[in-house]
Amino acid sequence: MDVQSLLEDTEFGACDRSQWLKLAEKALKGAPFEETLVSHTDDGLRIEPIYQRAINPQALHRKRPDKPWHIVQRIDDTDPARANKQALEDVENGATGLSLVFEGAPNSFGYGLPNTQEALERALEGIQLNRTHVRVDVHPGSRGMAEWVLALLAKRRVDPDKLSLSFGIDAAAIFASTGYLRMSIEALKASMPQSLAHFFSLGLPGALLEADGRVFHNAGATEAQELGIILSNATSCLRMFEEARQALVYAAPHIGFALAVDQDQFMSIAKIRALRKLWARVEEMCAIPQSPATIHAETSYRMMTAKDPETNILRTTIAGFAAAVGGADSISILPHTVTHGLPEAFARRVARNQQLILIGESHIDFVSDPARGAGGIEALTDELCEAAWKEFQLIESEGGALNSLADGKIQARVLAARERRAEAYRNGRAIVGTNIFPAAKERPVETLHAERRSPASPAANHAKAVCSRIDAVRIDQSLEAVK
Repeated sequence: MDVQSLLEDTEFGACDRSQWLKLAEKALKGAPFEETLVSHTDDGLRIEPIYQRAINPQALHRKRPDKPWHIVQRIDDTDPARANKQALEDVENGATGLSLVFEGAPNSFGYGLPNTQEALERALEGIQLNRTHVRVDVHPGSRGMAEWVLALLAKRRVDPDKLSLSFGIDAAAIFASTGYLRMSIEALKASMPQSLAHFFSLGLPGALLEADGRVFHNAGATEAQELGIILSNATSCLRMFEEARQALVYAAPHIGFALAVDQDQFMSIAKIRALRKLWARVEEMCAIPQSPATIHAETSYRMMTAKDPETNILRTTIAGFAAAVGGADSISILPHTVTHGLPEAFARRVARNQQLILIGESHIDFVSDPARGAGGIEALTDELCEAAWKEFQLIESEGGALNSLADGKIQARVLAARERRAEAYRNGRAIVGTNIFPAAKERPVETLHAERRSPASPAANHAKAVCSRIDAVRIDQSLEAVK
């Protein structure tokens, strides 16, 4: 018997969806198909139990598909000397990027480096800047931080062509996390173009501005809400570059993106891929030659539990895997003890090694866009794009993200989504280690000694403040709070 005949005798016959549905209904024994096998996301997107293979799927890979993503470690210690020791240890043991998180930054979670030039220089002492990707999670005085970074580069005589930088400046994220700005929205929009023109003229590589959705995710936003806000922020950045009389074809690559990934593996993969498609659509509408978005992914803070924190390692591993498969250019995994305080060396080491294993042993970076063609993920990506585009259009009709925040409109929608999710948790939605299978006895959690600072407020600054009603959705807690 030849090989072809053998294959024909052993292969399963063709089966269409109608045949599968009959078998599924038989197995359900009268249980409703819609309620049993079909689920919905927080945005109401339908998730089928089975999908057909996608036809002619679009490739959505990292900006540098021939290289692995940057393994980014957070440097958020309140002690610059201790932070420098952490940074040197991280780089020596495999990290390829550092995220300098300063006090008052939207995602500082109550800690962060002091907002001084001395702290910046001390934290990066001994770090080879031409070999390390450096992100800056800035505080409300972000313009001063950019000047300090430039001064440090000049002091060390670093070749700009060898740098990989992200200044992480996002006025909307700062506004959302603190509830105030250092100047009015009108003054901000009028002054930013001049600053952008100055930094653009220096020829620095990397992202000068960033559309950051993490603070909105951690406050309770749905995936479509997070993407819609990100897209509105990025569009605002394009307008600022245009006001600065910079050609958009050169300016667009200087806009970066940051988002959160959580334990919902397929949704996190689809969210990153959807962001790439959405940004490509914006570039097309602005007649800008397409260039891949530069996306930083950080594991979700809102998914982290204070009870039995070791279960967070499972959550962050899934989230980190999803970020890698989805095509993030850089990934930061939060240490599993982050809800208890400032993580110490062991928790930081675990977070770092999770990524090292994904690259060094699992070789997740070996295939460019491994999710391409998977029917379920492709469908979820497209549906998420449609929902996010509607949110983007709504925000734009409200005058953009800053004006929508000032009017409390984004807050209201995020708060509603957060309350729906909290109600689901109260009604028994599963959180392993928290509301199901809780540990009989909690083990002590070791953290570094550091004072946890409350979020910044207008009263803490002498600069002119513009208040909003963001307090309704500011989050500084774990899922523990919804019980």
